[in-house]
Amino acid sequence: MFKKILIANRGEIALRIIRACREMGIQTVVVHSTADANAMAVRLADESVCIGPPASKDSYLNIPSILSAASVTGAEAIHPGYGFLSENEQFARMVEEHGFTFIGPKPEHIEMMGDKVMAKKTAKALGLPVIPGSEGAVASAEEGRAFADQAGYPVLIKAASGGGGKGMKVVRKSEEFTEAFSTARAEAKANFGDDRVYIEKYLEKPRHIEIQIFGDTHGNAIHLGERDCSLQRRHQKVLEESPSPALSEEERSYIGTLAADMVRNMGYRGAGTIEFLYENGQFFFMEMNTRIQVEHPVTEMLTGIDLIAEQIRVAAGEELSVQKDLIRFRGHAIEVRINAEDPETFIPSPGRITQFHAPGGLGVRFDSAIYTGYSIPPYYDSMVGKLIVHGRNRDECIRRLRRAIVETVIEGVKTTLPLHMWILDQPDFQTGDYTIHWLEKKLAER
Repeated sequence: MFKKILIANRGEIALRIIRACREMGIQTVVVHSTADANAMAVRLADESVCIGPPASKDSYLNIPSILSAASVTGAEAIHPGYGFLSENEQFARMVEEHGFTFIGPKPEHIEMMGDKVMAKKTAKALGLPVIPGSEGAVASAEEGRAFADQAGYPVLIKAASGGGGKGMKVVRKSEEFTEAFSTARAEAKANFGDDRVYIEKYLEKPRHIEIQIFGDTHGNAIHLGERDCSLQRRHQKVLEESPSPALSEEERSYIGTLAADMVRNMGYRGAGTIEFLYENGQFFFMEMNTRIQVEHPVTEMLTGIDLIAEQIRVAAGEELSVQKDLIRFRGHAIEVRINAEDPETFIPSPGRITQFHAPGGLGVRFDSAIYTGYSIPPYYDSMVGKLIVHGRNRDECIRRLRRAIVETVIEGVKTTLPLHMWILDQPDFQTGDYTIHWLEKKLAER
């Protein structure tokens, strides 16, 4: 097992990794920008190294600085968390070329799944159902329009690299295609340095269902159930829950088994998430995230399995600590993402937290790195915390979440806590009757 791990991230995920390492008896090194000098992770890590100024490109995306920090502190492995360099194939390869262990998948799997066109081809070859669409990247607007005219509208133009809604355009009529195609390519180039796009059928009322998977270097592969991530705004997840209120036990078993078989056949190592769109009883592969997810605590609350510790064990060459037949799913769990944003306009609200109190009680978990007096910097993602609750069933979970939101105090900045309370009060949410388009439509009606 490793004696020292460097954490190449910030915020709540850096703190989450520190906690797992401390329980495993592993020392930690946190790298940070000058803007994060007073961050909670910096305070709690065994060592910290400043690697640059606030801009991400000069700090958290600065590969030479991160590798140098690992070298001077004697770290044996590097955990990338999520975001930043976590799905950067070049970084993973350089980590291992410099003699460190990358706590994540093999570089070739990151590269394979990072290219959405290649990912779709791989998933199809491994037996997963895929959304009907172009066989690969579309070279021109004329070629794309011809395909869309034949396949039928609406269609979705998507960037071959990246995600988060960038380089993604819905086209409902043939005469709108050329302009949307040009816009999608320009966005893809600006955000990912790759202007390739592909086309697939646009589903009108799908849910977003993702399967948490794990593989080790001994040929073992398991799934840890699904998470329903359909509550989204601008393709960004807002609330996640498990089990999905839309799936039957038969559907749950079917898609979980398919996902586990895929990663076993790939020889995949570590944590990952296979994401599907689900509509009218059918699943369609969307993409695979080759990292730990923001919403991983939902699965931890249901299974009692520490996914970060499992990542570390697998990276160290150990077998998975749990086998398929021993996994038990208990009750219901929901996570809400708390952003420092105006809950009406969604304008970011960085600033100093003048008062903070985390909720508590049975079945309540609050993952955050904020504290009273902490100043939220304006340079990074606006998420400042995650509130996760567990109950014996969905109704109890919703009631507990409502109580926990009322208990949460974050003053000095605006947050999206009122938005979450509003969502919980909606009849459609209470019955579980929502799709990936539901939240934006409801917000537009307010």
